[in-house]
Amino acid sequence: MGVVLRNLQNVVPLRRARLRKDVETLRHILGIQKFDLGVICVDNRKIQRINNIYRKKNMPTDVLSFPFYEELRPGKLPCPIYRDELNLGDIFLGVEYLMKQCQQQSQDLHGILTSVTAHGICHLLGYRHETEEEWKEMLQKESYILNEFNRFTGRQLVPLTKKCSQDG
Repeated sequence: MGVVLRNLQNVVPLRRARLRKDVETLRHILGIQKFDLGVICVDNRKIQRINNIYRKKNMPTDVLSFPFYEELRPGKLPCPIYRDELNLGDIFLGVEYLMKQCQQQSQDLHGILTSVTAHGICHLLGYRHETEEEWKEMLQKESYILNEFNRFTGRQLVPLTKKCSQDG
């Protein structure tokens, strides 16, 4: 099983091979290599449209996750019965939105894309951040993932979980 990585935007130059390698490392850390995962990079117009349709928020955002298993409890991996159920879902990355944030904060785009993808994968695995308790649980998971990622790669990525919000 694998990662389907699509770049449906042409506003921001993107190194897909690097992002794919980082996503594969995240999958390895979480032990989810047998599951398919979609990562779709989009511009502000597209992510704003998706955000408006599914969350009734008519604004661009950094990441939207669409889990295949909507009722998954945090920390539990799915137990698919059939081969075509070996899917975690799709993550839409608002690359243009993230690029503007990176420029404002003088941060590396590809590092942020990896951190935001880790955030999105947490959502696919049942984590939420709508309450203080959920936020703490998700922050703990993201911190673990990125600490392991940093240990493997020598990078210095940090979680981006927003406190008690429904964004992401």
